[in-house]
Amino acid sequence: MRLGEFLVARNVVTEDNVFDALKLQREHGGQLGEHLVNMGVITSEELADALAYFPEPPRSIDDTGLNPTQLLGHTLKLIHTLGLETASELERAIALPGQVCAELVEAIRERELVQMMGSAALTGQSSSNEIRYGLTARGRDWAMEALESNQYIGPAPVPFDKWIEQIKKQSILTDPINPRSLAESLSHLVLPDGFIDELGPAVNSGRSALIYGPPGNGKTTIAEGVAEAFKSLVFIPHAVEVDGQIIKVYDEALHRRRDENPEAETARTLVKRRTETLDGRWVPCYRPVVVAGGELTLDMLNFVYNETAKFYEAPLHVKAINGVFLIDDFGRQQVEPSDLLNRWIIPLEKRVDYLALVTGQTIQVPFDELLIFSTNLVPDDLMDDAFLRRIPYKIEIGTPSREMYEAIFRAVCRGKKVDLPEDLIPFIYDVYYDHNGKLPSNYQPGFIIDRVIDICRYHGVETELRRDFVLYALGNLSSDADDARRLAALSNEYRDQHPLPTNPPAPEASAPETPVSETGANGAAVNGSPLEREPAVGEGFSDGAAPHGFEPREVA
Repeated sequence: MRLGEFLVARNVVTEDNVFDALKLQREHGGQLGEHLVNMGVITSEELADALAYFPEPPRSIDDTGLNPTQLLGHTLKLIHTLGLETASELERAIALPGQVCAELVEAIRERELVQMMGSAALTGQSSSNEIRYGLTARGRDWAMEALESNQYIGPAPVPFDKWIEQIKKQSILTDPINPRSLAESLSHLVLPDGFIDELGPAVNSGRSALIYGPPGNGKTTIAEGVAEAFKSLVFIPHAVEVDGQIIKVYDEALHRRRDENPEAETARTLVKRRTETLDGRWVPCYRPVVVAGGELTLDMLNFVYNETAKFYEAPLHVKAINGVFLIDDFGRQQVEPSDLLNRWIIPLEKRVDYLALVTGQTIQVPFDELLIFSTNLVPDDLMDDAFLRRIPYKIEIGTPSREMYEAIFRAVCRGKKVDLPEDLIPFIYDVYYDHNGKLPSNYQPGFIIDRVIDICRYHGVETELRRDFVLYALGNLSSDADDARRLAALSNEYRDQHPLPTNPPAPEASAPETPVSETGANGAAVNGSPLEREPAVGEGFSDGAAPHGFEPREVA
């Protein structure tokens, strides 16, 4: 990420401002920040505050904050393992600025650890006149010795103290949200009156919250949507070094980069090409969202040391620093809830965590994240009053009212482009919920419609919410064998009276895409009824993009 793109991401300036400043920079030279100040779009103080937020790139080996001998060893590991030959290849691999890489190459050349092998242009590997280097026998020995110390291959690590300093700069408490931003992040859901205002203080506290209620009503989806309310970017190191030990932090599977954009000829592209470079050892990301479910154990909350590679992998809650850590299905982990809760007492109270290295050393890491427990169980069955006191927010998500259920059903039908017969929802309530005394769940409209789509594709007919198909779906929804047989009998009876077309049209190749809500991100009501707007179809649901709605409940 470049400086201009960073300022845009921080909402300090606009892309148009940067584009205009780049023109001035091309014409008159100078620094991008100076031109932005002279244009009057940002003050010197605002620029200084923004510049202090992101990690400053080192200008020399000493500026990296790493032991020079260890850094040389890491350089030789990369050259040996990745087959690097030129300074530019080393720069990309080690993620240090060009002048630092030039200093590293000179240092290993003076120690006769590498030898010159001619121009890269002569080999046809590059059009540049860069000098190619190869390891000498002494250099290979040094590289092998470095690999025996640890086998971490990647960008140069960041010193531990610099990492802690950056965590504090980008604390989740420095990124407050408001009703509008939270409503935008949850606008794909059908929400009841007042729910945003109930959830907002918990999110804004940056501490911990317990979300509980019956299964299938969107607790996990709510928790994941909360993270979208945080707009600022954070910098996550590829790896951290503490007393010669390497801890890998950045995780491509969990962290979302903020600098992965199409290389189009736009102002953003120019920003990436023509402005000052940030420290490549740090990855600009959205605030992380890490989810751990029933597989979570106490061991997963400690550093994971690879005895073969001899470096550490950061635990899940460390990867969630400056973001959101969701413990889903709380109470169904392999470890007892009380043991898991005891693990969080100090982090919740002191906002720090203590983690041990295999050397016996214990390090202190800020516990700067929103910790959310999500459970289907009753809170009193999970924890005592002493621990409930440490979780300041408890939010119940109940079953939907009939009005909310109908709103969800209509929203899913719009998203799937399926016609909803006016008498279908009363029919569903009569034949299933009222007959069995069952309570509806927010995921069920999407489940029913998806099963109807499946059976229509099987029979080669256009998607239609026929009663026999809906009864088939309800039979799959039921966990009672006798009830499933009852519904199957009703389905067969209806089909006998209303046979399928004898020459059905060819089915569609796939279900239609879910359209984007016309109401946009601002459609979610905060203090008004959400049913006054057209609810958007839910995103990211496993059962057919069903939005979730919620019946207001008293908070315990």
